[in-house]
Amino acid sequence: MDVTRRIGVIEDPRFQDHIEPTHHPEAAARLVAVGKALGAWRKGRPGSLTALTPSEASDDDILLIHTEDHLRTVKAAAARGHGHLDADTFISPASYDVARLAAGSCVDLAMRIASGELDTGFAALRPPGHHAESRAAMGFCLFNSVAVAARALQQHAGIEKVLILDWDVHHGNGSQHSFESDPSILYMSTHQFPFYPGTGAAGESGLGMGLGATFNVPMPQGCGDFEYLGVMQHLIAPVALEFDPDFILVSCGFDAHEADPLGSMNLTANGFHAMTQIMQEVAGSACGGRIAYVLEGGYSAQGLIEGTTSVLAALSEPQPESRLGSPLAIDAGSNLAAVVDAVSTVHSRNYTCIKSR
Repeated sequence: MDVTRRIGVIEDPRFQDHIEPTHHPEAAARLVAVGKALGAWRKGRPGSLTALTPSEASDDDILLIHTEDHLRTVKAAAARGHGHLDADTFISPASYDVARLAAGSCVDLAMRIASGELDTGFAALRPPGHHAESRAAMGFCLFNSVAVAARALQQHAGIEKVLILDWDVHHGNGSQHSFESDPSILYMSTHQFPFYPGTGAAGESGLGMGLGATFNVPMPQGCGDFEYLGVMQHLIAPVALEFDPDFILVSCGFDAHEADPLGSMNLTANGFHAMTQIMQEVAGSACGGRIAYVLEGGYSAQGLIEGTTSVLAALSEPQPESRLGSPLAIDAGSNLAAVVDAVSTVHSRNYTCIKSR
């Protein structure tokens, strides 16, 4: 019997009011590409997606992660007009409101899934958020939307343990630093390394009571579907299941796609589809399927279209193919072996599912 999954989608033309400088990669055109993918999906499968209208995050929710000084700094910078908060991170007159809308959309989607109104969902937002630190904008990011949503789930929805998986090609320094001392939130990241922003080494595994609650999987440039699938099967999924979260948030960047101009990875549509299938399987086993996907990076129209379509395809499968029963073999001397070895050496003491290699 077919089961129709309740998939919420957030997209809003206001996200394009965050106006980029000429030739900046984090451009409004990114959401035009995502919109094409969503439109094509709706045309082929009418009624399969539930459209949600986001609202701005409250000060109280943003202040769960960011300082009052940072909130004031972003507001004042936007009021001054077009400019930059750092070499990479621009601001325009509407950027403060748009960044609040991005954080609010992430919170709203997560809350609707946590309440059971939706099964899962995808938030097509900008600016991205995972580089934003508690006190500073960074790397195109103003407010850390996923981090805000994680704390809001704990504050308002009775969620105790949250897993954040960040598969953007860049390491989410802001997300890691927000939670690295907190054992109730597991931050996991697959990312090109060494690469911007320079953080995310395997040895960065948390602080104090949060030791083990930061799980970095640094990967050399050139990795593609095989390496990502292997990492998901041998590291991400087993540890996620051992952590046993009540809710999962995916920082869903598409800049590890083979066509992306900023990254040097080789993921294809098939890779993103398989990764999403794995996370759907993990969510189904651990937390009743409660998982939300939130757009981070992705700077190729092809990558954004293929990535979005791949995620939607996996979310729509009532009984997706199991990807965990027969994990890929790890050949000695391969990139996959090197990555798994490095991460296992760090985390074998933190998780019983990992054995030091």
